[in-house]
Amino acid sequence: MILAAGYGTRLKPITDKKPKALLQINKIPLLQIIIQKLIALGVNEIIINTHHLSDQVENFVRKNDRFGVSIEISYEPEILGTGGGLNKVSYFFDDGKPFFLHNVDILSTINLKQMYLHHIENKAIATLALQKRETSRYFIVDSQNYICGHEDQDKHRTRLKRNPKGPSRLMAFCGIHVISPKIFNYIEESGRFSIVDVYLKIIEKNLPIIGYPVDKFYWIDIGKLDSLHQINKQIREGNINMKSLIE
Repeated sequence: MILAAGYGTRLKPITDKKPKALLQINKIPLLQIIIQKLIALGVNEIIINTHHLSDQVENFVRKNDRFGVSIEISYEPEILGTGGGLNKVSYFFDDGKPFFLHNVDILSTINLKQMYLHHIENKAIATLALQKRETSRYFIVDSQNYICGHEDQDKHRTRLKRNPKGPSRLMAFCGIHVISPKIFNYIEESGRFSIVDVYLKIIEKNLPIIGYPVDKFYWIDIGKLDSLHQINKQIREGNINMKSLIE
C-alpha cells in the first residue's frame, strides 16, 4: 500500500494544484518511483489511498496502464490517517502474506527485500524502518530491536508498553513498514486513527513490533520544499543515482 492522501501542506504553493504524489524528482513523479521500486521487488498488487486532488493521481495511474500490475485506488472523502486508511482496505490483504506500507514522499536506498525477509524471520506483526535522527517523535527500541514504546516530545508524552531488554534508545521512523495481515485482528478503532496507537496496543500484549535499523542507507523525506530542492540538486550533481532509488 502506498500512502498518498495528504495535502502536502509544507510543500505549498506547489501542492495547491498538484498532489504531493506527483511532484517530480529528476522529472519522475514520486508515485512512479515508489511503484517501480515495489514492482522491482516482485510486488504485483498495489493499493494507493488518495484524498487531495485524487483525480490527478487516478488519471496518472490510468494513463500509465497501471504500470503493468494490478493497482487500485482507495479514495478517502475524509483523510483517515495511516491506521484508518489501512483499516479501510483490509480486504485487499487477504492472501495471508506480509505487505509493504510505504509513504509516497519517502525516497531511499533501503534494501526492502532484506527488510521483508527480516520481518518474516522474526515472525513480527510489524517491522518499521528506523534510524538515528533528530525529530520530535521517536520509537523506544531495546537492544534486540524490539519496539517498546513511543515518545512524543511536542506533547511531552512517553508511552512505554513493555520493559526493554538491555539498554534502550530513541529511533526515528522512516515511513516504511512491513506488516503481517494478522494486524487486523488487533484493530478495534474505526474512522480516522493513528497506526502508532495500534502498534502500542500490540506491544502491550507482548507481541513483536520490531525495528529495522537503516542508518547505512540513503534516506530523505520529501516533506518540505528544501528537501525537494536538495534531492534534485544531489541528483544533478551526481551524488545520488536515480537508479538506486528505484531498484
